[in-house]
Amino acid sequence: MNSAKIPSNAIAATVAFYLAFILLGLTTSVTGPTLPTLASHTSSRIDQISFIFITASLGYLIGTWIGGRVYDRLPGNRIIPFGLLIMALASAYIPSATQLTILALTVFVLGFSQGVIDVGGNTLLMWIHGSSVGPYMNGLHFFFGVGALLSPILVAQILNYTGEILWIYRLFGVLALPLAIWTWFMQSPVRQQRTSTEPIRKINFIVIVFIAMLFFLYVGAEVGYGNWIFTYTTALQLGSPASAAYLTSAFWGFFTLGRLAGIPISTRVGPLKILFVDVIGCLLSLGIIIAGSTSTTALWLGTVLLGLCMASIFATLMSFAESKLHISGEVTGLFLVGAGIGGMFLPWFIGQTFASVGPQVMPVVIFVDLLINLILLAVLASRFTELNKAEVNLASDETVP
Repeated sequence: MNSAKIPSNAIAATVAFYLAFILLGLTTSVTGPTLPTLASHTSSRIDQISFIFITASLGYLIGTWIGGRVYDRLPGNRIIPFGLLIMALASAYIPSATQLTILALTVFVLGFSQGVIDVGGNTLLMWIHGSSVGPYMNGLHFFFGVGALLSPILVAQILNYTGEILWIYRLFGVLALPLAIWTWFMQSPVRQQRTSTEPIRKINFIVIVFIAMLFFLYVGAEVGYGNWIFTYTTALQLGSPASAAYLTSAFWGFFTLGRLAGIPISTRVGPLKILFVDVIGCLLSLGIIIAGSTSTTALWLGTVLLGLCMASIFATLMSFAESKLHISGEVTGLFLVGAGIGGMFLPWFIGQTFASVGPQVMPVVIFVDLLINLILLAVLASRFTELNKAEVNLASDETVP
């Protein structure tokens, strides 16, 4: 990424979005390691507390749906601060909730703010950088990974020293406030218009649906594993609560490393090739965990490889979409609606099977989810191969006198 090629106001906006995504990663990955404590605060069982995954994702879903339309109509530097302010207030209150209903409502509000920030960061970054967004998009999601990496480490340290989670949530609230002020005063990016020479395919809607389904499956797997690996590890007695927190951090750590590696890779390799390699790598990683279900070594090895392989899928899907579609806030919102539904359904489903079947079902559910993802990706790739051939034949026919 060469910052000399873009205006200084665009650099400032890019940095602001990166910082917002650190907070997004912090608040997203904190739920898993704090889940047992939140259950204790609300006198809830594990299968009951898993309901908060639904409310969080429902809030995220509504936030992306509304946010995607609002970003097309209002300046982004007025919307993102609103999301950050709501995030600050909700984060600060979560550890004080003593009833599951109140906790679920607060987590819904937090999810709404996360959806507003997520759709804004992705959309506005694509408006700034256009067709060269690939490495910048990987950078954006790398910083999400930084936040997701730091969150379990902070939880482990605070639990070791205080035995409570109050200050970790309130820390996130305090960090969001100055960033909200900064983004309020920055210049808002505007959408770049596609030139008349750039084709807009008639099958855009089909592509949108397929890509939204891929987001659904991928985000369900990422959120499901990231939030349940802590409880999975302790339930199967494969580690203490502290080591389970560090395992969660290792997952997000290699996730972050993979996103960092994805920045230069995205400038050299096409998005479809990256997606195929990543999803196949995820399946192999989960295979290690399933085959060695009683082995701590297999769990650690599979977890770090899974984090590495999952890392660039989200950003690469976004870059792939930008190469095929005219991206608006509404289109990005539709992708993130798919992501939000996946992040809502699969963690909840894991929670239900966790209680009824047993902890060992968690990696199996995610394996099946990603296998379906791979099949749909192959169908989409085949579809584009056919379309590209048709366009080449059409261009040849038009040149015949």
